[in-house]
Amino acid sequence: MKKPSHTPADFTPLLAAARQAAQKAYAPYSRFPVGAALETTDGRIITGCNVENSSYGLTLCAERTAIAAAISQGVRSFQRLAIVAPRSITPPLPCGACRQVLAEFVKADFPIALQGKEDPVKIFPFGDLLPHPFELKRIQRDTPPHTT
Repeated sequence: MKKPSHTPADFTPLLAAARQAAQKAYAPYSRFPVGAALETTDGRIITGCNVENSSYGLTLCAERTAIAAAISQGVRSFQRLAIVAPRSITPPLPCGACRQVLAEFVKADFPIALQGKEDPVKIFPFGDLLPHPFELKRIQRDTPPHTT
């Protein structure tokens, strides 16, 4: 079976939505706004932006805020994602935490479009960005609890 191809033109509405979301970012420390737009399988677009915190570890990336917004609306099925960093020279790659969160909801062939301010749009299948995600395997119910 041939994989579907995706072109930057396929992502035009998503990239525009991500660009608008980046304008809402709260990035007073890095001054690096990022926007993300998730397209649901029923065609809705749900956006997110980065929300920084002076305790840097508490900062939320745009991708995770978009996913959280979708989940809070009862959506768990997505068909593609666009991420825009309008001040970045290169397209913004998702951080490791965002990749792992995405792994909870998307498959390896899930397309992600990335756009900075100068380079052309880059499109990656999710599996290229995180080829071996962590997966919690089910523990059999008859397995006795670990004792020390």
